Amino acid sequence: MIRSILSAAFLIISGTIFSQNLKPIAYQDGSQKLNGLVTSNAGKKLPGVLILPAWKGIDDEAKTAAVELEKQGYIAFVADIYGEGNIPADNASAGKSAGYYKQNYEAYQKRITLALEQLKKNGALPNKIAVIGYCFGGTGALESARGSLPVVGVVSIHGSIGKDQTRKNGPISTKILVENPADDKSVTPEDYNNLIKEMNEGNADWQIITYAHSKHTFTDPKSPDYNEIMAKRAWNHTLMFLKEILK
Repeated sequence: MIRSILSAAFLIISGTIFSQNLKPIAYQDGSQKLNGLVTSNAGKKLPGVLILPAWKGIDDEAKTAAVELEKQGYIAFVADIYGEGNIPADNASAGKSAGYYKQNYEAYQKRITLALEQLKKNGALPNKIAVIGYCFGGTGALESARGSLPVVGVVSIHGSIGKDQTRKNGPISTKILVENPADDKSVTPEDYNNLIKEMNEGNADWQIITYAHSKHTFTDPKSPDYNEIMAKRAWNHTLMFLKEILK
């Protein structure tokens, strides 16, 4: 009972914080309406961070990251990849939607590019922008680097790191940080080795940090996979990386 009350109180407080610190931004991909969120420091000339959410769309983990990044002096924009009317209702539909963009990576890169434009319109310095992504969004962070999008660095947080091996590896000028949970069953040894090969062949500035005793969604407090110690370390590593490349 007490736990239920505390959980309800937490949700109310979180909702209030998000509403105070995050402003809705509507933008378009052709006829498709997209609904992103920007931090309350929008309009100032500051380094920017684009946040790519996990496979169910904009969630509390992405919102929390945005609020925390604002405290660190960044303008943060949470991207809407799926668009209005297309937000997955369950894991099955999320898997289908995320799978579409993983397969049609150019469409994914386009949606990321549109979100980057919104981040710049809201004050982010064009030469000081990074991308971070969770899960499906971690895949998008890597696609930002693969597509040579105009960002200086990307962070893939428990992302799907594999790609279609019929795609050729190309040069990668974007700095890359991959935060990989050691016990993530969705990442195969082949995926891991292929990513290293891809980054080396692209002559990328890359780093992989592996977190012990951690399953796939180890950074999400709402997930049964949550590992508080490793999640805090991963966040500190993210902040260290962003400070190095953006400040």
